[in-house]
Amino acid sequence: MIHSAAVPVREAAAQRGSVTAELAVTLPAVILLLALLLLGGSAGVLQLRLEESARAAARAMARGETTAASAGIATSIAGAGAAVSIGADGGIARVTVEARMSGALAALVPWPLAATATARLESDGAEAAHARAKAGRPNPLGRYSATAVAAAGIAP
Repeated sequence: MIHSAAVPVREAAAQRGSVTAELAVTLPAVILLLALLLLGGSAGVLQLRLEESARAAARAMARGETTAASAGIATSIAGAGAAVSIGADGGIARVTVEARMSGALAALVPWPLAATATARLESDGAEAAHARAKAGRPNPLGRYSATAVAAAGIAP
């Protein structure tokens, strides 16, 4: 009887430390997976910021804001490292905002993220901006546009 009872004790002694070894093998894989998930989340947040900044700048262009003011709106939302490209052709404003990932794992995403938005220019954009400036009302962004201030003859 003593011999049969000793067998489970030997098996338990042989398995001692196996959990530590399994943890040592799987922990780097779990950490790598977590880092990749965080990188993907960061890329998603940056893409959302780029899309929102492109939409806001396109809306500003549609309302009659200057290109410089629209670019300022885009960089204030997307961040200082963003590159903004603005153009208007055939009554349509097109804004493209590009940026690269930043952070410790940014080298894993070597390509720039970009977003483009378009908006139809208002036909009375300049007249509406002039009327707002003349009436002393700021534009919908809460500040006077440079073109409206110059058109109304208001000193800055």
